[in-house]
Amino acid sequence: MRTLSEARRLIVKIGSSLLVDDATGHIRRAWLDSLCDDIARFRRRGQEVMIVSSGAVAVGRRQLGLKPPLRLEEKQAAAACGQIRLAHAYQDALAHHGLTVAQVLLTLDDSEARRRYLNARTTLDTLLRLGAVPVINENDTVATAEIRFGDNDRLAARVAQMVSADVLVLFSDIDGLYTANPRTNPGARFIPEVRDLTPEIEAMAGDPGSAYGSGGMVTKLTAARICLSAGCRMAITQGTPHHPLQAIEDGGRCTWFVPSAEPRTARKQWINGSLKPAGALMLDGGAVAALGAGRSLLPAGVTAVDGEFERGDCVLVKDGGGRVLGRGLVAYSSGDARAIIGRKSSEIEAILGFRGRDELIHRDDLVVEG
Repeated sequence: MRTLSEARRLIVKIGSSLLVDDATGHIRRAWLDSLCDDIARFRRRGQEVMIVSSGAVAVGRRQLGLKPPLRLEEKQAAAACGQIRLAHAYQDALAHHGLTVAQVLLTLDDSEARRRYLNARTTLDTLLRLGAVPVINENDTVATAEIRFGDNDRLAARVAQMVSADVLVLFSDIDGLYTANPRTNPGARFIPEVRDLTPEIEAMAGDPGSAYGSGGMVTKLTAARICLSAGCRMAITQGTPHHPLQAIEDGGRCTWFVPSAEPRTARKQWINGSLKPAGALMLDGGAVAALGAGRSLLPAGVTAVDGEFERGDCVLVKDGGGRVLGRGLVAYSSGDARAIIGRKSSEIEAILGFRGRDELIHRDDLVVEG
């Protein structure tokens, strides 16, 4: 199994029970500082790191004097109060290492609506490129039951899918997947590696209503399914020790879920096989040659736009004779694309009145047929 040191883009998911002391409602600062020490070490190695963090409601409800069970509006109020304290804690812990923290709040719609998905992906990519550590949470203050992820395991997996992460680490109060609940079944056998989520593997999570299920294993396997389809490795491991990422690198026990493809390959398979094209771009000879060399598609190489589409839609790319060369996710609407085709990327802002991407289709969002 490859180590965490080989990950280009890593996501760490932290649950409330690890981050917040249940008795006092205070953030466990010593534990958080140790985690941030690990993250800073990864950043020094040139790795990109994102954090998906629970804990806002747990911290905020005590600040507001709320006692469970909380009504929806009380949870949302607690999240609004607690999120500030949570963000400050991460900011303080990472500032000691000279790292900048960025807060990102997402709803389920942000991962499913095409344009919002593309906006979120671009924002996260930009933050990482600028050296920041995004701290991500569900936007509980505005989310309703119908538009909630419902758990941060699934949120973390959808973010991993969104940004083509290499590795997702889910910190838990258990050190991995077992054949049964190890707390109640002494014969439960540890599963060190999973390459396919078979019905037998899914049954190991227990009934969703059981203690083992409600403890998170069912949601973790849901996250694993998303990660495997996105080409992202995922680990479930014990998060309670200090320096929990270092513990994995030192050989600590965890269950690894291993995909059959790399993130970029999985993303391109998704573009090629799962999306219906909404239009087409016709290319000149220079652009055809550029695509064949693995480059992005620039406006200057496009001669015509066919169909009506929005930013983030899938479109075909064709040569001058109408032969389909491939397909990709376009960075501009059809109207804006028609205005900038044949022009240099440096002219886009003057033509459209805003600075968008230099490419009509970035090479990471482009699948060229062999």
